[in-house]
Amino acid sequence: MNSTGALKGIKVMIIDDSRTIRRSAEIFLKSFGCEVILAEDGFEAMSKIVDNHPNIIFIDITMPRLNGYQACMLIKKNAIYQSIPVIMLSSKDGLFDKARGRIVGSDNYLTKPFTADGLFSIIRKALD
Repeated sequence: MNSTGALKGIKVMIIDDSRTIRRSAEIFLKSFGCEVILAEDGFEAMSKIVDNHPNIIFIDITMPRLNGYQACMLIKKNAIYQSIPVIMLSSKDGLFDKARGRIVGSDNYLTKPFTADGLFSIIRKALD
């Protein structure tokens, strides 16, 4: 699939405490033409969401201070941001994690490590 520049102008936020995950997501996303916003935890993400109003948010479940479930719940409870698709990221492909993500309002789930194609198809599906 040639997805170069296919998502031009889409603002994608990646919230993950792993520098490696943030970096690889950024490389994939920039190759699709996305504008990338990075945050290393839920607290940092909250102010960046207000400043940048992303089109889609990927958020790691397990992070210090404010975990992915808590951050997702805060986003989805806010009338201004609740329509932004939130995709949970986890290194476990667990049913429990997926169900818990749904409860707090997440729109989908992506298992790490992800591929460029996996990231691309989740974004396409979420923004269609």
